[in-house]
Amino acid sequence: MAAVDRIHSRAKAKPLLVTTVLSLIGYALVVGTFARIFPFFPELSNETVIVLSDAIAVVNATALVTILAGVRYIRRDEVRKHRAAMLTAFGLILLFLVMYLLKVGGGFEKAILVEGPVRWAYLVMLAIHILLSAVSVPVVIHAVVLGLTHSPSELRDTSHARVGRIAVAAWTLSLFLGLVTYVMLNHVYGWEPRTAALLLLAATRTPLDW
Repeated sequence: MAAVDRIHSRAKAKPLLVTTVLSLIGYALVVGTFARIFPFFPELSNETVIVLSDAIAVVNATALVTILAGVRYIRRDEVRKHRAAMLTAFGLILLFLVMYLLKVGGGFEKAILVEGPVRWAYLVMLAIHILLSAVSVPVVIHAVVLGLTHSPSELRDTSHARVGRIAVAAWTLSLFLGLVTYVMLNHVYGWEPRTAALLLLAATRTPLDW
């Protein structure tokens, strides 16, 4: 209990440091997985990859609904419900990250089978989705760290509300665009498998998705 209290007090005193460390860990996990640096991912069958893709979509759709519910709660000044909703959404995003890394590290990614303006629209939405996903990581983590280490009255003297608004905007748009590209890829135009590669390199060659 004393150790937990010490961690809590240090995180409360240095939320930016905690945010930076956790964000770097998240980025390292994603980049390392795409670069095939981590050898501990089990090899997945095609069927498992497809199931994971669908499960990820369900998790992200649930997270999006939960975030919107959290916004509604805080507008009604229902702080406890807001906190529960946002922590649930954060937990769902962590679940998404685990499934996504498992899918990429042990399976494959998908290339959409469409050409012309639709392909370009897909690529633009996907690029925005990926960019917002990357940018929102430290913002979301910072809002969560502040929320977990400060009481509601203390939060009024922090940047939690301002950071939270930015986090919600980036997070919800990223999730929405991710769901749109998921439907296009998996249920409208079709796809073919391709080997995972570095995110930046792959984005210039073949579209990425869940």
